[in-house]
Amino acid sequence: MVSHRRSTQPGVSRSVRVTVLSAAAATAAAALGAATANAEPHDTRQAAGARVDRLYAEAERATEQYNKAGENVGRLRGEVSRAQDRAARGQERINGMRAELGSAAREQYRSGGIDPSLALLLSSDPDGYLDAAAALGRADEHRATTLDRIRKAQRVLAQTRAEAARALAGLERNREAVTRHKRTVERKLVQARQVLKSLPGADREALERASRTGRDDGSAGPVGGLSAGSSRAAAAVMAVQQALGRPYVWGANGPSGFDCSGLMQWAYARAGVSLPRTSQAQRYAGHMVPLSEARPGDLVAYRADASHIGMYVGNGQVIHAPYPGAPVRYDPVGMMPVSSVTRV
Repeated sequence: MVSHRRSTQPGVSRSVRVTVLSAAAATAAAALGAATANAEPHDTRQAAGARVDRLYAEAERATEQYNKAGENVGRLRGEVSRAQDRAARGQERINGMRAELGSAAREQYRSGGIDPSLALLLSSDPDGYLDAAAALGRADEHRATTLDRIRKAQRVLAQTRAEAARALAGLERNREAVTRHKRTVERKLVQARQVLKSLPGADREALERASRTGRDDGSAGPVGGLSAGSSRAAAAVMAVQQALGRPYVWGANGPSGFDCSGLMQWAYARAGVSLPRTSQAQRYAGHMVPLSEARPGDLVAYRADASHIGMYVGNGQVIHAPYPGAPVRYDPVGMMPVSSVTRV
């Protein structure tokens, strides 16, 4: 009897425990599955959005380096051309002086083939001969001066040619930099497209609709109907509004497509103002003002390295060229960390 109770009770206990543990495990699994189902897509979308933002930011930095190298190529090409022109003109001057010197030397040889004292003795016109000898003396001085001028011109020519060689070497380095930065931009953009392509359609569309970071950090400019800082700023605002909807094209400064600094350069060119090509240089194209005092037409540079830039247009908004695949559009001024506000 005791033996029967001993053999039965443990079996019942195991059964109960298994049932309870199974139920608990099922409940936990269901809860974990629900939590994963609820959290994972959100986390994946956030992580993908952060990675896409990072890739676009890296591509934008490379784009600005590409623009800077391209600007240097144009400048150095001009330096090379000017140095080569100077060298050609210098060589022409040297050739002319050499020809003049050679002609004088031949004339002297023809007239000075006899000893001067004998020529004077035999001359039927001693006074005329002395005048001719004095003229030859002056010619000798002129030749000495010409020789000195040739030596100086040769030194200048050598310096000019050295400048041209340095400019050519710099031109080649910057051409290589253009190619290198272009490859970096293209690689980053391919990576960003791959991240977007891996997301479900709804998540991809949500990211594409979002601002640069998908959030406003709370930094807002002044609101209300503020007037532009100047008449040229007002003209630039009108121009940048005309670009709304045009595509982002990296390395482009209009009129059919723009990158961020290219849009600012184009808009201010329409207002008669020449801006530098890169966002880092544009931030110093005027005087800086606090964000709280921003007025339409002011340039808003983002991130500590000013690798992105837009134009403040009032009511806490900027117009900018965001990134590939996104057209020129309005976004909150606080969409990214603001590094400076510049009034042109």
